[in-house]
Amino acid sequence: MNLRDKLRGLLVRLYARRVEGHLDHAQVPKHIGVIMDGNRRWAKAAGSTTVHGHRAGAEKIEEFLGWCSETDVEVVTLWLLSTDNFDRPQEELGPLLGIIEDVVRTLAADGRWRVHHVGTPDLLPAGMQRTLKEAEEATAHVDGIMVNVAIGYGGRQEIADAVRSMLLDARDKGVSLDDLADSVDVDMIGRHLYTGAQPDPDLVIRTSGEQRLSGFMLWQTAHSEYYFCEVFWPAFRKVDFLRALRDYAARHRRYGG
Repeated sequence: MNLRDKLRGLLVRLYARRVEGHLDHAQVPKHIGVIMDGNRRWAKAAGSTTVHGHRAGAEKIEEFLGWCSETDVEVVTLWLLSTDNFDRPQEELGPLLGIIEDVVRTLAADGRWRVHHVGTPDLLPAGMQRTLKEAEEATAHVDGIMVNVAIGYGGRQEIADAVRSMLLDARDKGVSLDDLADSVDVDMIGRHLYTGAQPDPDLVIRTSGEQRLSGFMLWQTAHSEYYFCEVFWPAFRKVDFLRALRDYAARHRRYGG
């Protein structure tokens, strides 16, 4: 590393410390959703392989969760694999699934996080389904950040699954279709989402400069704030995270009022 890079790194750390010092923890979002975008473009810019980009993105996750823990965040939803990602070539999808499975094992073994899967299990290989179940069971007692790992996740699919779950639940309870129709409301549908009784995201961060949700938590983000960051996910720094929190704290959430 040359002198210029060292000085730049020092200035970034000093700036991050300054931002963190002025951060009001009472204004920190309790639930952050993250669309971790840009692994492949980061790898291409670095002259490396797509697999290396996905690995670099995976390595960023625990560091990010550490920052969340320092700032009193309670729930984090990480979008690791969308339903659309299954359309990728097998030579990319196969290694990506392996990397994601390693991420889940690492999070469970860490001991600081409570792991919860959000997504459609039937879309996933049997081995990954077992890994997710084991991670949830092994961390059920952990009194730390709830980490939702969104794997095989699509926002429209989640709503369809919630409606299906609601109908099956009514059938099992002997509730008629007419009675169910009379009782359906927003709260009832919300209880059947993958996130169940969890609070909705206060803040959604998307890296890589793309300014769209791509179907991420369509129901839960109705009142969320969004922060779009130009940095690719593997290069996301603590100062970028703190800027997102500062930006969130400066907004006035009116919820339509």
